[in-house]
Amino acid sequence: MDFSALNEALAFKSYDKVAGICDTLMFLAASEGVSYQQDWPYAIHLIGHIYVNDINSARFLWKKIPLAVKESQPEVSAAWKIGQRLWIKDYASVHEAIREFIWSPQCQGIMAAFSEMYTKRMFELLQSAYSTISIQDTALFLGMSEEDATNYVLQHGWTVDPASRMLTVKKQAVVTKQKLDHSKLQRLTEYVFHLEH
Repeated sequence: MDFSALNEALAFKSYDKVAGICDTLMFLAASEGVSYQQDWPYAIHLIGHIYVNDINSARFLWKKIPLAVKESQPEVSAAWKIGQRLWIKDYASVHEAIREFIWSPQCQGIMAAFSEMYTKRMFELLQSAYSTISIQDTALFLGMSEEDATNYVLQHGWTVDPASRMLTVKKQAVVTKQKLDHSKLQRLTEYVFHLEH
């Protein structure tokens, strides 16, 4: 099995392409009747789906993985543990699932990138959902210590009330850009002219 495209995607940190490459390779192997189950990079494949937030595909992949592989490769189970937490929407424990396993060198890069991206996603979620939130809850969702979480959100313009240990969320200004399309304006003008005459 030629994993050069996968290795290249990992080397160039094109992590958003990993799941697609793995899916294509798996379909090719299956269509050619090649036995691939024991040598397949299931952990990378699962993490690839998780990275692009395709938890449903990760779940179906998990169901296809042979039991012998699940039992003999703890990294596969560790990757799925993250998927499980996302599947049941236990967002706060995703960071815990990432940290509690020592990832192989092949998985470290994509896992670090996912962790960083997930922290940003959780920050944006908190920012859109809350006007005030406790430091403790913020730390839980961002997967950081309370001090690190406070510093992180302060850098993004939030304010802290030390007495109540509450954070006030700074909402992002919503900017709507309207694009003027001259052809649409011309058609509208012609339509109005037609109605008037």
